Amino acid sequence: MSSDAGERRRLFISFEGGDGAGKSTHIKLLAERLRSIGRDVVVTREPGGSEGAEAIRELLVKGDKDRWSPISEALLMYAARRDHLEKTILPALEKGAVVITDRFADSTMAYQGYAGAVGVETVSALHRIAVGANDPDLTIILNASAEQGLARADAGAGETRFEEKGLDFQRAVRDGFLKIAESAPDRCVVIDATGTIEEVAARVEAAVRGKFPDLLGG
Repeated sequence: MSSDAGERRRLFISFEGGDGAGKSTHIKLLAERLRSIGRDVVVTREPGGSEGAEAIRELLVKGDKDRWSPISEALLMYAARRDHLEKTILPALEKGAVVITDRFADSTMAYQGYAGAVGVETVSALHRIAVGANDPDLTIILNASAEQGLARADAGAGETRFEEKGLDFQRAVRDGFLKIAESAPDRCVVIDATGTIEEVAARVEAAVRGKFPDLLGG
């Protein structure tokens, strides 16, 4: 996917981070900023983002924390992701929209690959099959401590399976995201998610400008 923002080509941005890192807030702010300068923006989420993927989401985020093994979770995540790509993300990109997603494939690597010990090779194999070359142009990883994230996590009704896995699991997730960022420095930017909303929003905007200098205008 092109990173030439000046030609207003399709752009795919993902936000990642542990539970409670502030993704929803900063996705909303970035989408509002882009719409204010005339860009068509599609905001979506994972697991979910399409009718089929939302049905799978119900299986993943609700119920007992041990309902699924990590490998079963990873398979369900990629089934949902493929439908999300086919039904929502790729059609929006083809129309020239900026797509911003609350989580994408890095979450599977962090949650199931690293924290769940499925492993990098297994998750990478699933990724090649289900996603291929359709990676985001930019991934913003909001970085906060596991303690901070759990304290401010705002799960939907009954959507607490991953929060209930506990503090050690959340720490492993955070470490996983940092490893992902180290392995993909051209795509990933780690943002300090502590401070006021305005302070974090300024860091996010700086990261977007760093990747796409002309996207947000003057």
